[in-house]
Amino acid sequence: MRFFIGKYLQLQKKTVILCIEQKVALSAPQSLTTMIDPDRLKTALTLHFGFSTFKGQQQEIIQSLLDGEDVFVLMPTGGGKSLCYQLPALMSDGTAIVISPLIALMKNQVDAIRNFAENDGVAHFLNSTLTKAAIESVKKDVIEGRTKLLYVAPESLTKDENVEFLRTVKISFFAVDEAHCISEWGHDFRPEYRKIRPIISRVGNRPVIALTATATPKVQHDIQKNLGMLDAKVYKSSFNRENLYYEVRPKTKDIDASIIRFVKQHSGKSGIIYCLSRKKVEEMAELLKVNHIRALPYHAGMETTVRSENQDAFLHEKVDVIVATIAFGMGIDKPDVRYVIHYDIPKSLESYYQETGRAGRDGGEGKCIAFYTRKDLQKLDKLMLSKTPAEQEIGRQLLAETAAYAESSVCRRRILLHYFGENYENDNCGNCDNCKHPKTFVEATEELCAVMDTALALKEKYKAEYIICVMIGRATDEIRENGHDDIEMFGCMPNSDERMLAAVIRQADIAGYIKRDLENYGILKVTAKGKKYLKKPTPQFKIVEDSEYNDQEQEPQQIAGSGAADEVLYNILVDLRKKIARKNDVPPYVVFQEPSLEAMATTYPITMEELSFIPGVGTGKAKRFGDEFLKAIKDYVDENEIVRPEDFKVRMMPNKSKLKVYLITGIDRKIALDELAEAKGLDFNELLDELEAIVAAGIKINIDYFLQDVLEEGVEDDIMDYFSETEEDNLEEAIQELGEDYTEEEIRLVRIKFLSDMGN
Repeated sequence: MRFFIGKYLQLQKKTVILCIEQKVALSAPQSLTTMIDPDRLKTALTLHFGFSTFKGQQQEIIQSLLDGEDVFVLMPTGGGKSLCYQLPALMSDGTAIVISPLIALMKNQVDAIRNFAENDGVAHFLNSTLTKAAIESVKKDVIEGRTKLLYVAPESLTKDENVEFLRTVKISFFAVDEAHCISEWGHDFRPEYRKIRPIISRVGNRPVIALTATATPKVQHDIQKNLGMLDAKVYKSSFNRENLYYEVRPKTKDIDASIIRFVKQHSGKSGIIYCLSRKKVEEMAELLKVNHIRALPYHAGMETTVRSENQDAFLHEKVDVIVATIAFGMGIDKPDVRYVIHYDIPKSLESYYQETGRAGRDGGEGKCIAFYTRKDLQKLDKLMLSKTPAEQEIGRQLLAETAAYAESSVCRRRILLHYFGENYENDNCGNCDNCKHPKTFVEATEELCAVMDTALALKEKYKAEYIICVMIGRATDEIRENGHDDIEMFGCMPNSDERMLAAVIRQADIAGYIKRDLENYGILKVTAKGKKYLKKPTPQFKIVEDSEYNDQEQEPQQIAGSGAADEVLYNILVDLRKKIARKNDVPPYVVFQEPSLEAMATTYPITMEELSFIPGVGTGKAKRFGDEFLKAIKDYVDENEIVRPEDFKVRMMPNKSKLKVYLITGIDRKIALDELAEAKGLDFNELLDELEAIVAAGIKINIDYFLQDVLEEGVEDDIMDYFSETEEDNLEEAIQELGEDYTEEEIRLVRIKFLSDMGN
């Protein structure tokens, strides 16, 4: 009995000693924290956050910071960056100053920390949203030692009164979150971030930890240089998020309906839809609501309280979808976002990677769908005109990288990882659209050698676009001024396609034969591997050609994943269309275009209302041609016992129909089309887009009065004859065929008349 009592007292003594040591370690000055061994770190992790193990390199990062070293952390979204400074802050003596770019992010982080602590004073934020009384309360908690983490916006950090206050505070270390904001080459450059190092020096030098989820080697160097931490311990995690599926789709007229169908297919799952403009955010959120989808908007133009409420509603799953500008989601700890949709392509791959990284943070399903058209890049390019020439050049380089990613047929994961300086060995990841639907490889050894020879002939001082111009023999003013129209390589590939050569350069970069010098805005240089290959060009260099995206507004196409068209029904509908076209003496496409038939063969509409919601049909065409199609579809559904998709209908927003009503009314009153466009703030091509949508929906309009004013004699008849004789309604082919004699606007105007007269 005495033995067991002795053992019990001994065990109790060890437990007390361990608890005392643990308490000392958790509140010790930083000079003592180097004594914490891995087991003690894990104990602290469990004590404060309830986790039993660290994730990835978290433990090594935290130990380095506790050892008093500067630390640079490059870790993908969802990798656990926040804990890398939160835990050491709780373990150190004093207050950690966390510099963070977004008020919403600060609130989210502070709320999260308070959930793990016994008192709210453990974490505070200091920014422009606080009243004077609230600021004084925060400062009181900091001074009295209750606050372990103080989140500060960079703008607030630069204020003299805050600098003076921090000089009186015992600071454990500085954490610079979203550190890519320091670099002009980063996707969210903020000048205030450039002032952080001088302010740290004024307040008092302490260890610095800089963290970001997206940084190319160039951006990483900028961050470390600007923060004066070139000797920092660097921890880089892989950028590869294997659970994320990447896909780029052409941005068609049917985009709104496509997104709604996609969201309905993922009903009950959380998703984010990113738009570039606040107006589009509001419109898309309303459109989703009209279609019985729980959605809310989020953008910087909203009242702070409303924006915060919408964010919380999404986090607490009161809504399924948040429609937002890029400001949403930074640091938001929602692990089960199942899809991220980009309505507009982002301005850089860093933005794209960070925003898609908000999907599948729990390791589960994460679908990343981006819609792309070159027109969006042109709009982004115009937005840069107010910037300095140097900023514009950087911005255009980033846009070029985004375009290359969108248009490439190479594994998207491989492109992304290469961009961030990581080599992905596999040619096929099996989890992106290009790998799931691979294109055929084509031989490009000759083109590769020509690219490298030309780059060397130009002393490795020029970008890809310039090299391509030299190769195909295009004597631009710059090329003539430089005398490069006289070099041997000028015109060495006169018959090559520019897109093909661009793909060669891009894929040669990934393969390591050439590299783009980002320090000099993308100048091409030939690597040692490339020079060796030039001497003995084996094995063959094969590439996949880039996808082609037309500048013209593209016709609607079925969204991938919404169900493949029923081929048997599709062929039945094609035959029926021919029969009806012959009976009405019109080309088949005037009845219904192919994308409309594909949609019918996918969703099986059997009522007039359902048919009117098919893209390119509308109420008018449904009434004129619909009866026979509905009968054919219903018979097929009954005979084959088909279970139809539920709720595939898409209800359009009233405000869009208001514009159409305005245009139709204006045309009835014979107001000039250019005046209608100006009155609604549309350019003429946008007006033509709207008129094409109106006639495609089966509504008849008469624009003869305008054509008589703007077209020369005979133009209308010639273009009408073309559309009457062609079997396919392909606007791009029509422009190529007729473009030498007529302008694109003339062709589109007459096509609108033709479709209205013949089809409606």
